[in-house]
Amino acid sequence: MGIFDRLKGGNVLYYPGCLTKFAAPELEENYKKILHAIGVDFIVLKDLEKCCGSPVLNSGYDDDFRKLIEDNRKVFSEHSIKKIVTNCPGCFHIFSKYYGIESEHVSVLLWNRIGKLKVKKRFAEDVTYHDPCHLGRYSNIYEEPRKVLEHLGFRIVEMSRTRKDAFCCGGGAGLRTNETDLSDKVAKQRIKQARKTKVKKMVTTCPMCYKHMQNNTDGIEVLEFSQVILNAI
Repeated sequence: MGIFDRLKGGNVLYYPGCLTKFAAPELEENYKKILHAIGVDFIVLKDLEKCCGSPVLNSGYDDDFRKLIEDNRKVFSEHSIKKIVTNCPGCFHIFSKYYGIESEHVSVLLWNRIGKLKVKKRFAEDVTYHDPCHLGRYSNIYEEPRKVLEHLGFRIVEMSRTRKDAFCCGGGAGLRTNETDLSDKVAKQRIKQARKTKVKKMVTTCPMCYKHMQNNTDGIEVLEFSQVILNAI
């Protein structure tokens, strides 16, 4: 399928993604606060927007995927959306590759506007960072999340497998739904890698990675990017 022409308009849309919206709504509220804090003027579409289509595409339903794009693009056009900001790496990948609309992951946006972030509390402690598959290998975004964490005072202790070689959390690609035991086993292996760094906290920029590893954690606190930021500002 071809890339659509870029949309015209003037609004920035904050798009939380299905998992954030329905399974972790507290993260959606976190990111709204963060975007306000760095002076981003944005709108939300709530129930008007549909799934970006990532699960449908990965399941092989190309026609349904194209229909989702058309439906979403119609809504975006009606609301003059010129740019999408999302905290979901999977959504970011789909929007960037298939929608033909300017898209930005919130970690990149935040680093580009880091001067607007008024930090009240800096953390002088070690953490490790988990690279989500869709943000890392799929989108080649590795440094910006780390730079933001370092700006907040964290010292990042890397796991044995990181960046393009990072171990998957085990929650994506339908594995959690179809092979639950294997999915949990993968998450526990990643948690084991984090524990070997001797840190007490692991931070990730993906809501799926966050929820899945949080459910499988043992001896280390799993945090989502927005939780750390809100604790600093």
